[in-house]
Amino acid sequence: MIQVQPFESLGGFRNEWLNAKHHFSFGHYHDPKRMGVGGLRVWNDDEIAPGTGFDPHPHRDMEIVTYVRQGAITHQDSLGNKGRTEAGDVQVMHAGTGIVHGEYNMESQPTRIFQIWIQPAQRGVKPGWGSRSFPKGGATTLTALADGRPGADGSALPLYADAAVLAGTLQKGQSVRQPLRPGRVAYLVPATGSVTVNGVPVNTRDGATVSGETDIEIVATEDAELVLVDVVG
Repeated sequence: MIQVQPFESLGGFRNEWLNAKHHFSFGHYHDPKRMGVGGLRVWNDDEIAPGTGFDPHPHRDMEIVTYVRQGAITHQDSLGNKGRTEAGDVQVMHAGTGIVHGEYNMESQPTRIFQIWIQPAQRGVKPGWGSRSFPKGGATTLTALADGRPGADGSALPLYADAAVLAGTLQKGQSVRQPLRPGRVAYLVPATGSVTVNGVPVNTRDGATVSGETDIEIVATEDAELVLVDVVG
């Protein structure tokens, strides 16, 4: 089964520096029918104005993945970590027993990110943060950017969750197949472009929930950049 959440129907929040869209209930946006997919709890589509950002604030017992779509995000936290993650790359924060962090757009242009929260498989882990550059997947596979699934080969940033965040780019007419094991669900968002998912159209920044399928065929109807979360249902 494939359910599409059109971008225009997403919840949102906007002020002088942040333009946010929420795929699931978050902050002041609450929809009891949109509380997440399996262990995937939050998918925010944020545009952050230059020279602004999220001042230090606490988290605990959550795996927080930030995928940078445009510009760069600068992270700093209470553990002393500091780093800049550029477009196409990903950072992972393990909130664990507790961490305070801030995220800023120190660039001269808007920064656009997907921020993805996944519930951990175990609570009270040691907090941490990491960032890594990854080549984007080609037309035959999606690249695992962060992976905590059993059997993960260690090439991706680790997650304390039975989940993976994957990404790739397709040119118009190209396709990719992604297996989906029994008991798992996938949530896919085209950061740019449009695709079909097992024949169902999914447009730019729409969200598609895939469940009850063992194989996902993604076909680009125009050049597309994809982000997909594979998680226990």
